[in-house]
Amino acid sequence: MSIPTPHIEAKAGEIAKTVLMPGDPLRAKFIADTFLTDVKQFNGVRGMLGYTGNYKGRKISVMGHGMGIPSIGIYSYELYAYYDVENIIRIGSCGAVTMDLDLYDVILATSCYSPSTYGQALAGFEEDTFIADEGLTSKLDSIASDLDIPVTKGCICSSDAFYAQPSEAGAKAFKDHDVIAVEMEFFGLCANAKMLNKKAACLLTVSDHILTKKETTSEERQTAFTKMMEIALEMAE
Repeated sequence: MSIPTPHIEAKAGEIAKTVLMPGDPLRAKFIADTFLTDVKQFNGVRGMLGYTGNYKGRKISVMGHGMGIPSIGIYSYELYAYYDVENIIRIGSCGAVTMDLDLYDVILATSCYSPSTYGQALAGFEEDTFIADEGLTSKLDSIASDLDIPVTKGCICSSDAFYAQPSEAGAKAFKDHDVIAVEMEFFGLCANAKMLNKKAACLLTVSDHILTKKETTSEERQTAFTKMMEIALEMAE
């Protein structure tokens, strides 16, 4: 495959080595409009907006990845494999599954469990848990400390079913893996990173609480999760 790819219309050199990836492409636009200077849009295929600009004089890109492991699997694979991207940091929303978390709390994922078969289909990976890149994660943790933004570190779960019903098997898996929150994408990003020898990390903001039933609005999820954005943006090079 050559560039542009079937899903990304950028030319060579238009995407930074580090890419921040929210699920919602409008959140990518919000980040570009709010935080970046000298911004250039590099993708609009299928409405999956992508931008490159400068943050405090350093280059960084931001691009949406859509919902679910297959969606982030396509976009992150093409970024890693065809655009020489080295680091992808997912910045998304999640549902908390522990009373130690509340709405708007920031999570730094250290690992990701999933019952998904994506890794097996992709490259024959048999594990159900991937470890986030330790170097990127350590840098993000240090940045959060410098910015005085509290983060909770732990294992998250990538679910294939947004409307999954509670089950004994699911509850046991969460307990066995010490899962603190649920989202739908990081496992796929980690599998791609492992196969292509790249780096993946993940910052999440609690958008809803599965135990207390509290939740944020769609507008809040698009524009109010600025703390994790500020942490991730400091990874600009």
